[in-house]
Amino acid sequence: MLTYDLISRTTLSSAAATVTFSSITGSYADLVLICNVGATTSNSGFTLEFNGDTGNNYSVTRVYGDGSTATSDRASNQPHTNIGFTGSASAGTQIVNLQNYSNTTTYKTVLGRTSVVGARVMTTVGLWRSTSAITSVTIGMLAANLPSGSTFSLFGIAG
Repeated sequence: MLTYDLISRTTLSSAAATVTFSSITGSYADLVLICNVGATTSNSGFTLEFNGDTGNNYSVTRVYGDGSTATSDRASNQPHTNIGFTGSASAGTQIVNLQNYSNTTTYKTVLGRTSVVGARVMTTVGLWRSTSAITSVTIGMLAANLPSGSTFSLFGIAG
């Protein structure tokens, strides 16, 4: 049986450009990030950066659909990985798995699932091309601030 330990939780009392979880220890097998984000002023994608790295060391493959159309795309050499989106009319939930985050011999894989009521669902696979252990995670948005009332929870999965 897997054990999820809450490492940290943040609820925004006002809109913010980013949320950062820092000083993450390497004592877990994997990490899970759950983002419950309110509606924004525009449709916007979520981004993740690790250890303050904003170099073009990230890639992402996305598959998404709205109930009638399915689409996929890919981006390489990005300054962050995209983990999902939120809508201008609806709140969204993102569940992100960070596999082997403390391993120092492999690149880091990010699996994301997003659902926005009345809009679409999305699955993402991201890659951070670094063998560094992840010690901090910064969450942001492409075209909007993270809205007030949004909650971000980081869990460690015991090995």
